[in-house]
Amino acid sequence: MKKVYRKLGLLLALFVTIISLSACSSSAKKDVLAEDKASNTITWGVKADTKLFGLMDVKDNEIKGFEVDLAKAMTKQILGKDGKARFLQVTSQTRMPLLRNGNIDAIMATMTITPERAKQVDFSRSYFDAGQAILVKDGSPIKNVKDLNKKGDVVLGVVGSNSVQNIGKFAPKARVLQLTDYSQALTALKSGQGQALTTDNGILYGMSVENPGYSVVGGTFTNEPYGIAVDKGQTKLQKAMNGALTKVEKSGEYNKLLNKWFGNVKGFNLKEAYRQ
Repeated sequence: MKKVYRKLGLLLALFVTIISLSACSSSAKKDVLAEDKASNTITWGVKADTKLFGLMDVKDNEIKGFEVDLAKAMTKQILGKDGKARFLQVTSQTRMPLLRNGNIDAIMATMTITPERAKQVDFSRSYFDAGQAILVKDGSPIKNVKDLNKKGDVVLGVVGSNSVQNIGKFAPKARVLQLTDYSQALTALKSGQGQALTTDNGILYGMSVENPGYSVVGGTFTNEPYGIAVDKGQTKLQKAMNGALTKVEKSGEYNKLLNKWFGNVKGFNLKEAYRQ
């Protein structure tokens, strides 16, 4: 009798496992674009600590920046003039898990298109061509990334970004200290915990605007095209993103947004930022 109960238990466990796997498979195959159209809302994952791209305004608790405005414009193109863009704050660490879990529909958060990431998500074409650079305190002897290639030099970066890996290629002797977000990284730079902070130049220019006395030096040493990420298999949504981006470009709205956020930033090259 015990053997019979044991067999029944095993069969029940197997049945539950099959049902669970089927549910996961069904969930993975859901049509996100169709759901967005049904709700008339696209939920975007955006940065809230990155001036010029996405920064929380403490006055009204709204995230504002180039990527936020671009997401709003693209939402209108995809869903129509009454379409709504909902924003959820993400970091370099949380954006991928939130996308896979279905908390957000798309990521527009200074996310560089890389072969490794393309194995996990599907990207739109590039909407912003950034490049990695370094931020230092004015008067620093560090003038470019090669100046950091000394034993003992500390370069500050953010966990989950590909910038820290790149430093190993251009300044292999430098030590990298990774922080949770850009606010912490900048605080660490100001307190002398590192000689330079590294990430994409667009992000660093935002920091320099907000923090006089710190400058971007040495130009860019990598090519970092930003793309919009959607979950694997969401081909319809991916195509819709590319189509919306094209429409925003052709209407002239893209250039207006680029000039709105970057037009007055000293040393920033608009033509290099976006090569149509």
